[in-house]
Amino acid sequence: MRIDKLISQYGFGSRKEVKAILKHGVVSVDGEVVTNPQTRVNPETSVVYVGDVLIEYEKYVYVMMNKPAGVISASYDDEETTVCDLLDEKHQWFDLFPVGRLDKDTTGLIILTNDGGFAHRALSPKKHVEKVYLAQVDSELGQKEARAFENGITLDDGYRTMPAGLEILNDKMARVIIKEGKFHQIKRMFEALGVNVIWLKRTAFAGIDLDEGLAPGEFRRLSQDEMNIIVNLLSKD
Repeated sequence: MRIDKLISQYGFGSRKEVKAILKHGVVSVDGEVVTNPQTRVNPETSVVYVGDVLIEYEKYVYVMMNKPAGVISASYDDEETTVCDLLDEKHQWFDLFPVGRLDKDTTGLIILTNDGGFAHRALSPKKHVEKVYLAQVDSELGQKEARAFENGITLDDGYRTMPAGLEILNDKMARVIIKEGKFHQIKRMFEALGVNVIWLKRTAFAGIDLDEGLAPGEFRRLSQDEMNIIVNLLSKD
């Protein structure tokens, strides 16, 4: 890893600011002063100081974001704004990517990480990771729709979904709980019942609730308690 990337990840400023720090000769690697921003270091074994501050390397990072509408769930796109574009420069250095996807017009909780193993487990169909959404629709909902969700719904391509939860909050608003993630699944489940989704927001993933203190587009690191919930869940067979 380049020394400027490592330093930037720990909040010492933008690329330009990090280059200035290096130029001042206050960065050392294994006791040797380093001034070249392209110097390669092994972050897991090298002892790196910025002044008297020891850099403690983090291999993996986990972030919760409140995804706004109009942003796609991707790491990079030539034309569209992605969730990774909303990260600050410090977190962009970590090369994070979204765990799964939310539709462009769907808002709410999405987790970003650089841990491919974690993402693989979280998205594995065998894990049946629970996802919770709020959905506003254009038709009145009742027990007929709730029973249909509970029994599983056959989609337009013939796939029959796993049993899902539909908790009706009022005539046209419901909480939806699914344990799989087919393309546009919730919208297609409602469409199979002759109902159109107007607005959709994910409020929980794998037992982690969206921090409602995050404005659309804002993000924060997962707390240790939140990480423990996910790790414990994904460790189960």
